[in-house]
Amino acid sequence: QVPLVESGGGLVQAGGSLRLSCAASGYIFANYRPAWFRRAPGKEREFVASITRHSSNTYYGDSVKGRFTISKDIAKNTVYLQMNNLKPEDTADYYCAAAPYYSSVSSPSAVTYWGQGTQVTVSS
Repeated sequence: QVPLVESGGGLVQAGGSLRLSCAASGYIFANYRPAWFRRAPGKEREFVASITRHSSNTYYGDSVKGRFTISKDIAKNTVYLQMNNLKPEDTADYYCAAAPYYSSVSSPSAVTYWGQGTQVTVSS
C-alpha cells in the first residue's frame, strides 16, 4: 500500500491557481510531519512547505512565501497545498512527504515517507 498519494496537478496559466492533495494511509500524519517538496527538471529537490502536528506553525520555502498555503485535515488524513499566483518557475513535480516531528523541517534527507509525485506545469 502506497503510504502517500498526491493528486491535483495539471497545466495552468501563469497567475492561475491549483490545489494539491495528499492522502495518507493509516495515521501517518498523526506521527509524522507532513511536507511538500518539488523537483524541477535538471534541479535539486526543493523544500516547499511543511506544517506542524496541531497546525499551529507552517513553514515555506522563500520562493513560494505569500503565494502557497499548506493545510491539513486530520479527520481525512489529508494534506493540501493551495498554490496561487503560479509562475512558470513553479513548474515541477511536486511530492508529498512525511518526516519525524523532531527532524529538520526542510531537509529531504529527514523524510521517512514519499508520495509518487504529481506534475505541475505553469505556462507563460
